[in-house]
Amino acid sequence: MGIVSKAGDWAFKAFTAGLGVTTLYLTATFSANVYKGLAWHKAQSKIEKEGATAEQAP
Repeated sequence: MGIVSKAGDWAFKAFTAGLGVTTLYLTATFSANVYKGLAWHKAQSKIEKEGATAEQAP
């Protein structure tokens, strides 16, 4: 096994490790954004319900 082959192996390992870290980061941020989106949607629904109730009150 030559030096070039070992360098290629290390480059591949670094590349795949980078892909793994990127995958974990994107998974975490996607999950956080879904949670924020659902919370925002729930808040909007609550505001709409309160607005409809206030309009109906005499």
